[in-house]
Amino acid sequence: MNKLTISALLLTLLPGCSLVADRHVEWETVEPQRFPILKAVGYAPLSQQPGATEQERMLMAMKASKLEAYRELAEQVYGQRIDAKANMQQMMVGNDQLTSSVSGIIRGARVVKTYPVGDVYATELELDFKQVYDLYLNSQPARRIKNVKYY
Repeated sequence: MNKLTISALLLTLLPGCSLVADRHVEWETVEPQRFPILKAVGYAPLSQQPGATEQERMLMAMKASKLEAYRELAEQVYGQRIDAKANMQQMMVGNDQLTSSVSGIIRGARVVKTYPVGDVYATELELDFKQVYDLYLNSQPARRIKNVKYY
């Protein structure tokens, strides 16, 4: 009985000796060693844009080429998802489908220039990862353990 009481007492006091709550961890940010600059170009045909006047079609082509350039940047940053499906009928490919998609958020991209090239409008974008890193630090800083103090 005496051993049982001592065991129960030790089991209730043992969690108080835990080191989990008796420490303070200091963190510091870690900056990458290099920051790449990504470039992308988007194209959109002028003649195929909806609009009543030439100016409206030009504005729509400018917007479409900018969106296409952003899509290309997203492909470079996040990669592209490829889905393929092929059906066989009598030992021959009957229906072959290939789809691709990209999804992501691009922050800090800069329009370098927008210009017409014949019947096509082109937009050049640039994504400097130094600026992306600075934007990220403002929202959620990267951290690593700087110092641990045990009490």
